[in-house]
Amino acid sequence: MAAPASTLGPIRQTYATSETFPPVARAYTQVSQTVKEMGLLRRARWFYGIVAVAIVLGFAGAITGFLLLGDSWFQLLIAAALGILFTQAAFIAHEAAHRTIFASGKANDALSRIVGPGIVGMSYDWWDSKHSRHHANPNKVGKDPDIEIDTISFIEEDAASARGIRKLITKKQGYLFFPLLAFEGINLHFLSIKHLLSKGPVKHRWLELSLILLRLAVVIVPVFLLLPVGMAFAFMGVQLAVFGIYMGAAFAPNHKGMAIVDPNARLDFFSKQVRTSRNIAGGWWATALMGGLNYQIEHHLFPSMARPYLSQAREIVRDYCQSFDVPYTETSLIQSYGIVIQYLNRVGLAAGGDPFDCPMVSEYRRV
Repeated sequence: MAAPASTLGPIRQTYATSETFPPVARAYTQVSQTVKEMGLLRRARWFYGIVAVAIVLGFAGAITGFLLLGDSWFQLLIAAALGILFTQAAFIAHEAAHRTIFASGKANDALSRIVGPGIVGMSYDWWDSKHSRHHANPNKVGKDPDIEIDTISFIEEDAASARGIRKLITKKQGYLFFPLLAFEGINLHFLSIKHLLSKGPVKHRWLELSLILLRLAVVIVPVFLLLPVGMAFAFMGVQLAVFGIYMGAAFAPNHKGMAIVDPNARLDFFSKQVRTSRNIAGGWWATALMGGLNYQIEHHLFPSMARPYLSQAREIVRDYCQSFDVPYTETSLIQSYGIVIQYLNRVGLAAGGDPFDCPMVSEYRRV
């Protein structure tokens, strides 16, 4: 179901309030009851077992290819493959953290704590705290860490405060968003280690730190031992860039460009999750590519729902949205990227300058 143009993501800064998003009585209760009756909250260990085997075989193939190629610039293809595989492993860690794989919460936590730091190189404790706050208040100013200022500004107030190099970036941040994602892999590793070395309380600090350092050694040492120095740096650069771009490209379409919620607004759970989330059309290929994040609306309504059942939940949620007159936003992947670029450039206007001189962005302004 394609959403009307006005719901594809606001093209101007939007601060949603309780008045603009009136409460929907009993909506979530009714939807969740239907979902439970259809058995869509059951575990799908068979599915995750298949995915795990595929990822392990992928890593085995990449390692074999690395050893066989030797001193060859074709190694950069292996580096790109590793970036993709690390991202796919991150999807598994994400779902385990949401309790989607095992019935036991401890088993899910253990899997996420091992896969996150030990394979992906990201701290589970850091990510879980950040991601839980995001799920509780998506796109809400002062509550959602995913719209807090970093290099990119997601609200006009942050863009207006930009100075120096950040101001130059902010003016063109829509166009620079995807190129900047090439550095997101390094940023995620850095933030994880920074968190683990912080003075505040960190669960399993030394376990996670040890796993991350071990993982870095396993990845980096063979590369610099078996490849010439220049090629080794290129290998690591490609691997980190692909990882960062893939991670960012999978997460960016889900909320960026959707309504920003006023910090004082009190929205019902159903409205808050549906109106701030965007689905990506495409069916099974989008699900495989994005680790189930293409069903962002259903994922936010039912975070513990296993990936195979999200498409069935989509049909239920769409029907209820139509009944309760709540916009259900779904676009193509390419269209969502255009919306993200357009929205970020619009926010960047607060830093000065007029970014709307790109034909692609101009095209999406007319959508």
